[in-house]
Amino acid sequence: MRSLMIVVLIISAWITLPLPSHAEPSPSSADGASLFTLHCAGCHPGGGNIVRRGKTLKLRDLKRQHVDSVEAIATITTNGKGLMSAYSERLTPEEITIVSNYVWQQAQQNWKQR
Repeated sequence: MRSLMIVVLIISAWITLPLPSHAEPSPSSADGASLFTLHCAGCHPGGGNIVRRGKTLKLRDLKRQHVDSVEAIATITTNGKGLMSAYSERLTPEEITIVSNYVWQQAQQNWKQR
């Protein structure tokens, strides 16, 4: 009986011990897809726009809005435009560049899944 109690105590202690936590990568070390998923995909799933249908991140719509470069995307991401909020207080300049490059690359590929 005593052996059973010891085994139960060991198993209970093992189950209740916290697992070591793995450090999450900092947002600044994240890639464009991760940043987009975290900060942009809520309104722009798959490059669309759930708020304003005609203002998507598809190449055709970007060009119609005179957003024709990574820099133009970064400017809008930084400062906001219309209903889109500015992200200058949520993302570092490096992260804005990374996510803007990702958006431009995806627009060039018509937002096809990899």
